Parts: sequence; C-alpha cells; structure tokens
Amino acid sequence: MPETETMEKPAIPDQTELRRLYDQYAGARSAAVRELRTRIEDAFSGSASRQVMVKARLKDFPSFFKKYIRVLKTRNFVFRPVITDLIGIRVICPFIEDLDAAEETVRQCFEVLECERKGSDYSFKEFGYESTHFLIKIPAWVTEKTGPLDCEAAELQIRTILQDAWAEVEHELVYKAEFTPFDDALKRKLAAVNASLSLADTIFQEICSYQRRLNGELEKRRGSFFKKIEESTGMLLFSEEEEKGADAPPSGSPVSAEMPLESKSMDDLLLNALFAHNKGRFDEALGFYSRILEMSPDSGICALVYKHRGMAYFARSKYGEAIEDFTRALEMDGESYKAAYYRGVVRSVTRQYAEAAGDFTLSLRINPYQPFCFFRRGQAYYHLGDYPAALADTESSLALEPENAQAKKFRELLREKLKM
Repeated sequence: MPETETMEKPAIPDQTELRRLYDQYAGARSAAVRELRTRIEDAFSGSASRQVMVKARLKDFPSFFKKYIRVLKTRNFVFRPVITDLIGIRVICPFIEDLDAAEETVRQCFEVLECERKGSDYSFKEFGYESTHFLIKIPAWVTEKTGPLDCEAAELQIRTILQDAWAEVEHELVYKAEFTPFDDALKRKLAAVNASLSLADTIFQEICSYQRRLNGELEKRRGSFFKKIEESTGMLLFSEEEEKGADAPPSGSPVSAEMPLESKSMDDLLLNALFAHNKGRFDEALGFYSRILEMSPDSGICALVYKHRGMAYFARSKYGEAIEDFTRALEMDGESYKAAYYRGVVRSVTRQYAEAAGDFTLSLRINPYQPFCFFRRGQAYYHLGDYPAALADTESSLALEPENAQAKKFRELLREKLKM
C-alpha cells in the first residue's frame, strides 16, 4: 500500500510578533538601503555606462506582511519564510542597450545569488512585464556600519525607463490591487499599452543607435576637414598637435564599414553622404548633399547641408565652391558660427587673410568661446603684419585652452617680433 503524504496544518502567523521583529531591525535596514544606494550610484558614476537612475526602498510592514501571507500559501514552512525583497533596489537605464553594461557593473559590485530575467520566455505574440531581477548578497561592510539586519540578501532590478513605467502602473493596477480584469476589452487595452511601451523602447533604441552612427560620421568628417587644412598649408600652426585639440575628433570614433542605409529619407541621405565623405568618395558625397537640397528642406537643414557640402568641396580643393556654400549656410542661419569659422579657414588657406580675419571675427561675435578661432584669427593678423592684434588673440586662445602647445609657440614667436 503506497505511503500517504501527511499534511501538517500551517501555523497561523502572529502579526504582533512579526511587527516587533520588523521594527527591531527597521532602523538598520533603512541605513542599509542608503548605503547600498550610495554604493551603486558611485559605481555607475565611475563607469563608462550611460547615466542611470537608482531607486531604493525598504518594504513597509503592511506590504511585508501581505507578502509573508502570500508566500505561506505556496507551501508549508517549518521555519518562518524568508522575504528576499525587504530591501529593494532598481537601476533604471535610458535605453535597451544600456542593460547589459548595467548588469556587468552590478556583478562587479556584489555577489549575485540568483538571476531571473522576467519576460524572457514571451513569444513574439506576447507582451508583459520585463526586467532583470538579481538577488544580491548584502556585503559585510554594510552590516559592519548598520548592525544586524535579520536578512542576508536584497533584490536588485535592472530596467529601462519605459519598462519601469509599466512596472509601476502594473503594480498599482494589478498586483497591489489584486485586480484581474474579466472584460476582454479591458485586457486588450492593458496589453495594447504594454505593447506600445515595448515598441517605444525599441524605437528609442533605434534612434539612439542611428544618432551614434551619425555622430561618429560627423566626427570623422570633421577630422578629415582639418587634415585637409594641414595638407593645404605649410604653416607651423597647422600641425599634428592641433588635431589633438578642440577641432579634432576623439580617437576611436565609430566608422561604418559599408554604405549603411538605402537612400530614401533625408536622414538616410545625410548619413550616406557623411559615410562617403569620410571614405574619401567626395563626388559621391557631393551628390548626396545636393539631393538633400533638391528636396527643399527647411532653412535650418539647408544651412547644415550647405556647411557639410562646403567641407566636401574644400576636400576636393574647390575653394570657391566651398566659400560659396559656407556663405549660403550663413544666409540660411545667421547664428552658424561654424560656417563663418570654416569660411575663414578656407580663406586663410587661399591667403585671403583680411577676409579670413573678418570671418573669424563674425564667428567670435556669435560664439566668443572658441580658442581655435582666436588662434586662427591671430594667425591671420600675423600675416597682415598686425602683431599686437595677433598676440592679443593668442592670449585669448590660451586663456580658454592653456595647454595648446602650438599657441604657446606662436606666442613666443610674436613676442620676439615685438621685442617683448
């Protein structure tokens, strides 16, 4: 005869005793929440991850007792059940791509006891709560500061901003209120909201990725522009050191390996134009820029494209066309200090020093905080024989960027000229 499983009657929890135990450790747990939050914020401020938001809380007693009863219902316990999310922490990231980096940072900071990826088992037809949940061990250094906590672990969740928004709403409407909609129409509405947030998360990530690619191509294109200046002049001031200054792109800028997009929208055309420009396919880039202008965009976009096309013309040594495009950019956008600056640079290359000085003056009138603009206007004044004005501009450049080695050398040259 098979053995029968004996079912023990579950013990009735004593709320008063549980409340006493909760209150006994509440102060220490609150202090632990603060310590853990500070540790996580410090870890992310010192990492390469994009800025995140950290939330932390101590579960209040009513929520704790409710969870305690719910856990008791699942099975019998010889000892009182352990509630692992008494201390809860959330790391909220801007975009989907930030989640992996955030997870790595958390793993470096804490011993992870468990990891659960909620929502990972959804099919392509399903939407619902998504989040990565860690059970982390509370470090000894925390309890050394706070005293005993009567808990050894904390729950840490990693989500995007929109995943967190859905979780907050779902918690209030469904979980906290123990609400299960019977109406199919209401169920569909909840599913539609979640699907919309999931789609928005995906679209935001796509926009972020596109923007990063675009910025990478812009930085690369800017670097090629100043390299062309260096090649077009035999002057000491346009040296390799200058590329390391404010005009040059940071090292390691991402550059695509092949044409990134079909040329349909203005954004696609611009990215492809920049890609071709960076690859030295200047005629192809000029064609893309011109196609954008043929689409009659608004004046702000026109100004931007004229500025880029002017740089491409400059790369092809078509200086007249470059000056003309920078002039059009200024006509479309009178606040485009870069267009004025670039036009001044081209005029310096073609030894139109008086006109170049005027362009640099215009650029500085719009934005007076450009060390390289002061530097190049000082250079133009030097060629015009106005050494005092050249020295004054060089001093202004060095005030804004004291470590510019080329500006320092130029200042010494000017002081010798002025017998200072």
